Amino acid sequence: MRSNENWTAAHRNVVIASFLGWMLDAFDFFLVVFVLRRLASDFGTDVKAVTWGITLTLALRPVGAFLFGRIADRFGRRPALMASVLLYSAMELATAFASSLTIFIVLRALYGVAMGGEWGVGASLAFESVPTRSRGLVSGILQAGYPCGYLLAAVVFGLLFPHIGWRGMFIVGAAPALLVLFIFSKVPESQTWIAGRTQPTKRRLFTALRGHWLLALYAIVLMTCFNFYSHGTQDLYPLMLGAQRGFSTGTISTIAVIYNIGAICGGLLFGSLSSRIGRRRSIALAAALSLVVLPFWSYSSTPVALAMAAFAMQFMVQGAWGVVPVHLNELSPEGIRGTFPGVVYQLGNLLAAYNATLQAGIAATHGHAGKPDYAFALTVVCGVVAAALVVLALSGPERRDARFET
Repeated sequence: MRSNENWTAAHRNVVIASFLGWMLDAFDFFLVVFVLRRLASDFGTDVKAVTWGITLTLALRPVGAFLFGRIADRFGRRPALMASVLLYSAMELATAFASSLTIFIVLRALYGVAMGGEWGVGASLAFESVPTRSRGLVSGILQAGYPCGYLLAAVVFGLLFPHIGWRGMFIVGAAPALLVLFIFSKVPESQTWIAGRTQPTKRRLFTALRGHWLLALYAIVLMTCFNFYSHGTQDLYPLMLGAQRGFSTGTISTIAVIYNIGAICGGLLFGSLSSRIGRRRSIALAAALSLVVLPFWSYSSTPVALAMAAFAMQFMVQGAWGVVPVHLNELSPEGIRGTFPGVVYQLGNLLAAYNATLQAGIAATHGHAGKPDYAFALTVVCGVVAAALVVLALSGPERRDARFET
């Protein structure tokens, strides 16, 4: 599929599969953040101990990104994508039957390996397939899958949790396995990868990285800030709404739906905008605007005010993220596009994996009358990383509309 082609059914199917893979991946991940207190209660521990499940999920994602990325570069994007989806669905189902906190944490770690493979492989398949002129829009669409998954988790939590509990929610979370049937029957392999099979030495990881180590280091630092940025505004926010603001399950679910709608809109807007003003400027603009929203997002007291501020915050957070898929794929050295974006992204996740536990600790340390101050913890972490992202984005490289070798 050359870059000057018009959109075809094959293009659409590739984007749909990549979008759904990331959306359902995020759905499975975010089910945990809505049930932290119930998990702590059932396992006879505290919330901070349960957040280690989140931490290890994020920490093991680089392993999955590397393993599935190498599979994608050697054997094709489609088999790697299907394997990742099947494995994370299986681990999600197994989580429903966890009998102790230790087993729960081990299963979430294994889920992290499977989850880590999906993003990079799906993104490389999409950007090697769609027309070059559509990359910015497709980047926003793919990244919108993440808040769509969060939104879906919020809806399931609000509608089903009172009836099926957290174990039932994880059983529902195994549904993404059905996506494999669509990929197998409707999604073609990347023509860029097929053409590259005649050049096996270019796909050797360290050979392809020669001369690009500073680029890889920069990308890892950038993605570390990005992951603190997203997880720092999402993982403990429902907990803050419930434990600190005292909102009901229904109110928390409604606010989560609202701010994820904002996230979807932001990703689409800034992803498309990046084709006009550039990848770096779009990221910096979104991160800078989130600093304006920050105090209203964390310290408002009424449900309406918090919902409005959360909508604006996630509009900016996922607006910046909407540029990431295309930016990393365009920066990637040739021959390892299945591996490079996913690995640097997930290594950033590894370095930011302590976020939930860090924020829970900050909240406990700065609490009042024995009550953790989650609003303070969210503000501190998010303010620092948003400012860092502005600087990093503007000082880094860009290869907008780079030609992918075929």
